[in-house]
Amino acid sequence: MTVHQKTRSVLFVPASRPERFEKARGSGADVVVIDLEDAVAPAEKDAARESLRQYLEASPDVAVLVRINSAGTKEFALDLELCRQQSGVAAIMVAKSQSVETLQLAAETGKPIWPLVETALGIDQLPYMAKVKGVERFCFGALDLGVDLRIKPDSAGAQLMLDRVRADLVIHSRVAGLQAPIETVYPSFENEAAVEEIARQACEMGFSGMLCIHPRQLAPIHRGFSPDDAELDWARRVLAAAASGEGVFQVDGKMVDAPVIQQARLIVSQAGDDV
Repeated sequence: MTVHQKTRSVLFVPASRPERFEKARGSGADVVVIDLEDAVAPAEKDAARESLRQYLEASPDVAVLVRINSAGTKEFALDLELCRQQSGVAAIMVAKSQSVETLQLAAETGKPIWPLVETALGIDQLPYMAKVKGVERFCFGALDLGVDLRIKPDSAGAQLMLDRVRADLVIHSRVAGLQAPIETVYPSFENEAAVEEIARQACEMGFSGMLCIHPRQLAPIHRGFSPDDAELDWARRVLAAAASGEGVFQVDGKMVDAPVIQQARLIVSQAGDDV
């Protein structure tokens, strides 16, 4: 049981709202995450787990991610045990990941692990967590991290700090051979232009997708993580010229060699074309 090959959009749905599970899966999101953590009130945790269990047992062909509560909470072990038992849990997103030991425990379920990095300690432990067997890709939680770092929200200084973290996520993922990380959520679903701009910048920085909280964010996220017509045209012309067998050649007056050809392949692949 695996999730969608593409990970442009990763849509959260509260585990306490089972009537929304199928709507989320039919929304067009590349990946659906059923959330046992922030979206569920403390008094509703047990009922949410039971709703998720019933849904998965009644839907044997479903493949979803599950965001579990962080280590140190009484819910952590209960969430892990539920995930261990259910074949429909394709991967586990571990909230507030900040230790190798926590990720090792999660990986013992046999499920791929998507650590959600949203604390200063989590950033400090990135190079070690990236090497834990079973970790597949990192996700970025900028809202919680901003609170932990005590940075001023929506300020230029905060953006500098968070972009430094984004760079660390991309670099450590690449060094460890992980899949490219997933960008943080954008809290507004009404400003589609802002969502698309953030998604495109994340794509440019090396992220493969973006967390989202509402189906209205899906279309702008997908646009942001897709090459535009000019990029795709350039990439196709590079690959067509490369098919001639020459090692070095020119396209649009610029030299093309092996790294440029590889970039063209990535763009065409990103568009969903065969290469």
